[in-house]
Amino acid sequence: MKVLHEMLIAAAVLSAVAAPGAWAQAPDNQSAYGVTYIEVTPSAQAQTIGLLQRVAAASRKESGNLRYDVLQHIERRNQFAILETWSEGKAFEAHGGGVAMKQFRGELNPLRIGFYDERLDTGIDVGPVPGPAGKDAIYVITHVDVTGQFKDDAIVMMKKLAADSRREPGAARFDLWQQANRLNHFTVVEIWKDQPALDAHNGAASTREFRDQVGRMMGALYDDRRYRNLE
Repeated sequence: MKVLHEMLIAAAVLSAVAAPGAWAQAPDNQSAYGVTYIEVTPSAQAQTIGLLQRVAAASRKESGNLRYDVLQHIERRNQFAILETWSEGKAFEAHGGGVAMKQFRGELNPLRIGFYDERLDTGIDVGPVPGPAGKDAIYVITHVDVTGQFKDDAIVMMKKLAADSRREPGAARFDLWQQANRLNHFTVVEIWKDQPALDAHNGAASTREFRDQVGRMMGALYDDRRYRNLE
C-alpha cells in the first residue's frame, strides 16, 4: 500500500516531459530547483559555452532568480549542466517560458546529440547559498534513484551524509533535492574547493558507508558527474 500511495502522489504531480521545456508542476511558496543535462556534438563545444554563458547572464536578471550555474563536464567536454535556484515555483515557470530560454533552446537544438534532460526538484536538505566558487572548484551532480519502498530510508541516509559532508574543510556546498515528478529520484549537488578536497570526501568513512548502504536500494547506477564552472 505504501508503494501504491507513493505512485499516486507521483502521478498527481506528473506533467508532460517528452518535449524540451516541459516541466512538472513547480511548487509555490518555496524555493524551486532545476538541473538540466545537455550533450552536444564535440565540434559544438565552444558554441554551446557561449550560449550557456549568455542564457545564464539573462536568467540572473529575472525576477526570483537566486542562483544560476552553467557547467562543463571535466572529462566529457561535450556534456554540460545547468543548476538553478528560484525563489518560488511561479518564478521558475515564468523563466522556463520566457524569451531567453526559448531563444536558448532554439539555438541549442541543432547542436544537441542527446535529450534535453531538464528536471524540476524541491529541496529536502539545502544549506546556505554559497558565494562564488574558486577557479579550482569541482561541482559534483549525482542522480540517486532508489526503488520506491526505500525512498524514506534513503532520505534519512542522505541527510546524514549531507550533515557529515558539510563539516569537511573542503566543502563549499552540499544540497539534497527531490525530483518533483518521481519522488524516489534525488539530485545531490556538491561543490568542493579542489580535487584533493573531493578525494578526501570520497575516502571518508561516512561517504563509503553511505555508498555501501544506498547501493542495496538503488534502481539504477549511482550516477555522479564532475564539472567545472564555465564562468
